[in-house]
Amino acid sequence: MTAGPPDPRLIIQTDLLRPTAGTRLRRYFLTGLVIAAPLAITASVTWWFITLIDGLVKPLIPNSYLPDSYLPFPIPGLGIIIGLIGLTLLGFLTANLVGRTLIEAGEALLNRMPVVRSLYKGVKQVFETIFSQSGTSFRKVGMVQFPQPGMWSIVFIAQEAAPEIAGKLPDGNEQIGVFLPCTPNPTTGFFFYLPRQEVIELTISVEDGAKLIMSAGLIQPGEAAPKLMPGTDTGK
Repeated sequence: MTAGPPDPRLIIQTDLLRPTAGTRLRRYFLTGLVIAAPLAITASVTWWFITLIDGLVKPLIPNSYLPDSYLPFPIPGLGIIIGLIGLTLLGFLTANLVGRTLIEAGEALLNRMPVVRSLYKGVKQVFETIFSQSGTSFRKVGMVQFPQPGMWSIVFIAQEAAPEIAGKLPDGNEQIGVFLPCTPNPTTGFFFYLPRQEVIELTISVEDGAKLIMSAGLIQPGEAAPKLMPGTDTGK
């Protein structure tokens, strides 16, 4: 028994499977946007930071020492280089006896100023905590039930409650501070204390936790951002 010719109704036209010109243009546009947008934003933020530092550092340097006064064009980033050299020299001088003596004399002078004293001590303590290699602040990521039971939010785990605070809290010895950042800006959020047993510690890094928050869950820990290729369909 020989097979008959195929039913024309069951044959799919190959022209129907090919993407239309509009679909291809949309793919190319989205691919270009994914490539260009991060580069443009990164370049803009970098240029803003360089301009800001140059505007703060260059006025402190005499014009005769600035290459801009001899060249027909300004050199961007010179303020950052001068700032890095200055901070390195400051750290080097502080490491010896003479430098420590000058720093202690300056701090003693600031301690006599009522308003400046509190501001200086607070800012110094924040920087010492952030850049301390032995500290534990914001080096762990966890989850807590917020804003209501059954809903879980990502938090950055801080230190245990200080004795002055723990003494006023129930089960003060088991209270721990956490910072709950907001999406998509993790620099803003809420800081509060809660019992340690209510915090679930995660094994992800703080960087992965920040990416998870900034992307609103689109970039999961341990995975890279999805790449949009020209041949990938993005929808109908």
